[in-house]
Amino acid sequence: MQAILLAGGLGTRLRSVVSDRPKPMALIEDRPFMEYVIRELKSQGIDEIIFAVGYKGSMVEEYFGDGGRFGIHADYAYEETLLGTAGAIKNASRHMTGPETYVLNADTLYRIDFKRLADLKTEKNLDMALVLRQVPDISRYGEAVLKDSLLVKFNEKTGRSGTGTINGGVYLLTKEMIGQIPDGKVSLENDMIPRWLSEGKRLGGFINDGYFIDIGVPEDYYRFMSDVKEGVITW
Repeated sequence: MQAILLAGGLGTRLRSVVSDRPKPMALIEDRPFMEYVIRELKSQGIDEIIFAVGYKGSMVEEYFGDGGRFGIHADYAYEETLLGTAGAIKNASRHMTGPETYVLNADTLYRIDFKRLADLKTEKNLDMALVLRQVPDISRYGEAVLKDSLLVKFNEKTGRSGTGTINGGVYLLTKEMIGQIPDGKVSLENDMIPRWLSEGKRLGGFINDGYFIDIGVPEDYYRFMSDVKEGVITW
């Protein structure tokens, strides 16, 4: 199975502690963060990786090469200008070898059952499947809501506090859906998913409570360092 890793962002919020490399290449115990993501994917049978790269993307290709050292096959899709999440997915889709692909952020490690996502997509005849996660305070986020496994709200600012569910940033997309993304800079979260919902596309998924970390800010980068050192994250 194949996955697109979105690794083209500038990582400005982490720049104060990681200034010499793309954010997903930030070092953890002498390994780039993205290697941990790839190990997680490989453990679940996802061994074809398309790296969607931009800022200092050559550093990613120099490290991972053809992927053989990590037991994967690697391809690279470079962005000449920032394309946004959906634009980056469309740019990377030329390397797809099958009818669908997982998509996830390279600066995030989210432990989920990827097969469960694929099975749900088939069972519910979904055009797109995604994973939500629960947070203790929804007020900082746009809310995403499932009803009978179907997405009914996405990225809605409700203003309310308390427990809620938000986008987990893991998707299963078909080549057909990716083909509907316009050229240029396009956001999956702000443009395409709301559009697909309004068009009546069948989007759905599940809520997952597995380990989650986004190293986009220094405190979470250091937290992941600690989790690796203390054995919270192992393979």
